[in-house]
Amino acid sequence: MLAAGIPARSAVPLTTNPVSPIWHPSPNFGPRRDGLMPSLIVLHYTAMNGAQAALHRLCDPAYEVSAHYLIGADGTLWQMVDEKDRAWHAGAGSWHGQTDINSRSIGIELDNTGTHPFPEPQLTVLDRLLTQTMARWSISPDRVIGHSDMAPGRKIDPGPRFPWQRLEYLNLAGQRGRNNDPQCASMRTFRTLVENAGFPPDVDDETLLAAVRLRYRPWANGPLAPADFVPLTSKFR
Repeated sequence: MLAAGIPARSAVPLTTNPVSPIWHPSPNFGPRRDGLMPSLIVLHYTAMNGAQAALHRLCDPAYEVSAHYLIGADGTLWQMVDEKDRAWHAGAGSWHGQTDINSRSIGIELDNTGTHPFPEPQLTVLDRLLTQTMARWSISPDRVIGHSDMAPGRKIDPGPRFPWQRLEYLNLAGQRGRNNDPQCASMRTFRTLVENAGFPPDVDDETLLAAVRLRYRPWANGPLAPADFVPLTSKFR
């Protein structure tokens, strides 16, 4: 059975129509380092008052931040940095032990404050953009991550309202495990599974648990529970 809020397959929006972004160049970019090319996609929310404010910020040299794409709440798509170049969106963090995420990734910003749902026109464009970007660079679904995944404690976007299960259903993000609750639900085992999944291990237990819950169980609170293991176990045993 599909999770609440995920449409039946016949209602899933088509993702094959080419997206046509509005070119709005940002000066905040540079060459990818050490010959690296995109192997990750990092999703963000803007946490600003509307897409135009975010577009201005991402193109302002005084702030030294950017992303490759920005998708407005109404589905308007802007491109600010060529995919071959290094946008400044990820900052400090790592994934599967690899740092300099900016040189390894394509950054997509979503116009959202983090406190309200992501509207369907925006998500439809995201579906199409991900499909085509992943195909261009041979990026697998498990390499589509959130900012909070690679920077636990420092970042929380795309936040608890982001519909990760929608992307999983469309094979645009890695599938979560669905095993039964484990018999041994220790923090040591949890940290091993989380590190195998790609999350940075160099944060405290509470911060790491919060980052994993943001991705898989944003409604959860309290201490580590057997249910926190379920999304991780079947893939990484």
